[in-house]
Amino acid sequence: MNRPAHERILLVRLSAIGDIVFASPLIDAFRAAWPRAHLAWLVHPACASLLAHHSALDAVIEWPQPRLRALLAERRFGALRRELLVLGRELRARRFDLAVDLQGLMKSALPTRLTGAPERIGLDSREGSALLMTRVIRAPRDDPRIGSEYRALADALDLPIGDFAMRIAPGTKARAQAEDMIRQAGLERGFALLCPFTTRPQKHWFEDRWAETAVRLSRPCADGGLGLPARLLGAPGNRPAAARIARAAGLPLDAWVGETSLPLAAALIERASLLMGVDTGLSHMGIAAKIPTLLLFGSTRPYLETGRAEARVLYHARDCSPCRRRPSCDGRFDCMRAISVDQVLASAAALVELHADRTHA
Repeated sequence: MNRPAHERILLVRLSAIGDIVFASPLIDAFRAAWPRAHLAWLVHPACASLLAHHSALDAVIEWPQPRLRALLAERRFGALRRELLVLGRELRARRFDLAVDLQGLMKSALPTRLTGAPERIGLDSREGSALLMTRVIRAPRDDPRIGSEYRALADALDLPIGDFAMRIAPGTKARAQAEDMIRQAGLERGFALLCPFTTRPQKHWFEDRWAETAVRLSRPCADGGLGLPARLLGAPGNRPAAARIARAAGLPLDAWVGETSLPLAAALIERASLLMGVDTGLSHMGIAAKIPTLLLFGSTRPYLETGRAEARVLYHARDCSPCRRRPSCDGRFDCMRAISVDQVLASAAALVELHADRTHA
């Protein structure tokens, strides 16, 4: 196939964690298409560590979006303009000949344009950002596969797709730290990770159900459990909620909450026997890590087909589904309430068994 010759390529996806994980197959796809090109990714500083150890990337460039947003909020327009001029010079000095905006917003289109790349491709560009692109690719809205919009971009550019698998790379330091934490907690024989925390309450499952799930997971198989002690994963701001779940369960579930960097969380996920979570970035990492993963979706459903037999979505649609940011159930969250502890445990047991059978086949 005759592709345009690109020597320096920039992928732009500033945030968030889950979206970066979804887009990660494009790294290998671009590398396969242009094996000798310099391939870089532009990202928020808070998410940069998730990409820093990816073997197919030559550079991870941090874009100071929080600083720029603060200058705008403070109406310091002169300082904002000066900073953008400096950032633009730095980007142009890298001489990218192809820049791809994977986020499709004005905040991501601006640095894409500032690269000066002669070819600038936007994915589902909106907010007027299409005006800064030389080409816009639209993704279908009815594709239930994980990362479908990024797959559509790869198809449109005739990139080698392969299995289009998500890939995370925690790095050797984070993996060593994870082994130490697992050993100190006495979890070498296996454990489950629970990821209940998100920024929107309508995406949450219920704290009492997480507590009951953790208790029943830890029971021996002979007593109807899976023999998997559980730990919660989350950010420092999730500690109060994690403490409530741990108290309700009577177990030290919250020991790791707020104690892990992104690479360390990814390394712990790689080593877990099972991951359960709602629609949040850490949950999607379970699929990338190829471990048994159970996703609980309600107000959002970023995908229904996970691409892996050992990963499953539980989703009970209502007439109002998916409501996204506009719940109309007066805080009942009926779609999430329809997911029972019994269903979660039965699904988890099936995934763990399937993974064991495939591993030992």
